[in-house]
Amino acid sequence: MAKKEADPKAEKAAAKAAAKAEKAKKGGLKKYLKDLKSEIKKVVWPSRKQVVNNTGVVMTVMFITGMFLFAIDTGLAAVVKALLSIGG
Repeated sequence: MAKKEADPKAEKAAAKAAAKAEKAKKGGLKKYLKDLKSEIKKVVWPSRKQVVNNTGVVMTVMFITGMFLFAIDTGLAAVVKALLSIGG
């Protein structure tokens, strides 16, 4: 079996990737926190009024969905009970 010759391009790419990874490790946390701070500054935070309004919408939709599921469950339970009473 002949030994494969190492591809010089692949070696260069691997060395470049290793160097990049080593460079990323240096000051990684510090850079991450700096970048995080700059990104947080870009966020457009909702006003208190918007948060209260959106919370009300979510609660209303949850209530309506809950009532719908309650009605479906109660109806299906009644149907199952009726079917079981017929067979018994």
